[in-house]
Amino acid sequence: MDPIGFFLDPMAYGFMRLGLIAALLVGILCAVMGTFVVLKGLAFIGDAVSHAAFPGLVIAYIVGAPLYIGGAIAAVATALAIGVVARRGRLRFDTAVGVLFAGTFAFGVMLFSTIKGYVTDLLGYLLGNVLGIGVGDLIQVAVLGGIVLVIVIAIRKELLFATFDPLGAAASGLPVAGLEYLLLALLGVTIVVSIQAVGIIMVVAMLVTPAATAQLLVVRFGWMMLVAAGLAAISAVAGLYLSFYLNLASGASIVLVETLFFVLALVLGPRTGLLSRLAPQPIVSAS
Repeated sequence: MDPIGFFLDPMAYGFMRLGLIAALLVGILCAVMGTFVVLKGLAFIGDAVSHAAFPGLVIAYIVGAPLYIGGAIAAVATALAIGVVARRGRLRFDTAVGVLFAGTFAFGVMLFSTIKGYVTDLLGYLLGNVLGIGVGDLIQVAVLGGIVLVIVIAIRKELLFATFDPLGAAASGLPVAGLEYLLLALLGVTIVVSIQAVGIIMVVAMLVTPAATAQLLVVRFGWMMLVAAGLAAISAVAGLYLSFYLNLASGASIVLVETLFFVLALVLGPRTGLLSRLAPQPIVSAS
């Protein structure tokens, strides 16, 4: 096949063009948020909040409201509730996550069981279908994702300070609790934006894998965020082309490409792989 045709032929289809734009937006958004998730050790919370969005989606479907709104309310509310329970109950974050994760998802499954018939819309959110995204969905992804990125970029230094040194940040006058709740809320919105692309089941991989890969390659936070976003963008493009030519699930293809990059970085990277013997690197710094 002609190399130029290999890249251009899939773009003749509208669903591929929309899917590619959506995958790029979601991938970059998840990578940026994922840097904070990885550094703060909140990988499990991404899985929990994504599952917690499910009852919101089901309720929105039952009452005839937009699914995005229902999912966003449930995801953000659960993310904030995890923060409140962990702080007020003086529990470890993973304990609060485990309790609320199980309870909210069970509530969603119970509601789903009351719906008669085969519900393709809700099942699509469970498994993801980036190639099924329409223009309206793409606009929602762009608007919500853009808001999250603007907020994160605007206060990235404060968020980073509170993440690395919460006691020092509090002593300097920063509202550490407020920043933590804001980060959780932004994480909830990010997950809702992402679940239609890769589904509730795999959204945590979009959050964690590019950022974890970048952490194996670079030592500064700014570079970690840029590398994670770049890896996510490359994975989105490569995954969609794989799904098109090999007739594979699009979300799963994207995640598998990201996982491949992680394995390569782990085996060959400058911090843990073969290159580490030549140039040992320090841990990620906040600067």
